[in-house]
Formats: sequence, C-alpha cells, structure tokens
Amino acid sequence: MEFIDTETIKVENNKDEQRFETEINGYTGVAEYHINGNQMIFTHTGVPRPIGGQGVANKLIKTALDYARENHLQVVPLCSFVSTYIRRHPEYKSLLSSGPKV
Repeated sequence: MEFIDTETIKVENNKDEQRFETEINGYTGVAEYHINGNQMIFTHTGVPRPIGGQGVANKLIKTALDYARENHLQVVPLCSFVSTYIRRHPEYKSLLSSGPKV
C-alpha cells in the first residue's frame, strides 16, 4: 500500500451527484449528502479498502463540514462516520442541526 498524504489530496464537491469525492490511484472515496432547506444531511461515507485507513475519509468529512460552515448549513449526520468525526472534533458541534431530521 502506497502512503497517501492527505494534505495534498484534492476533494471536490460534486453537486450533481450530491457528494464530496476524491480520486486516489484510480479509487474514489465519497461523502454523500442531501440538501434540504438549510440542512446538509450526510448519508454515507465510503473509502475503498486499498486507500482506506490513511485519513482519506477524515479529509472528505473535514472538507464537507467546512463547506457546510461556509454556506451556513446545519448538519444532520445520518452517517455514523460523520457523527463520530464531529464527536472527536468539537469545533464542528455548533453545525449540528437542532431542527427536525429528514
């Protein structure tokens, strides 16, 4: 397995597919979401095994949460990875939606 420097990988917001994504060595990691009003609802985070375990999912979620903050969106973490990430990074807790979950 080749070392992945998460500082240099590029994460894109593919709005048509409603997911943040990165491609590394031909593999695509994703953080899928839906927008409902002012809520960004995270439904799935996935990184293929060959590029897993090196912080790729963390980079995807950090980028997505920064996007939510910049765009004044509240976060609904239906994906357990996103919930865990926010719990471990309290600077994102203020983004959690207190409104109805969809």
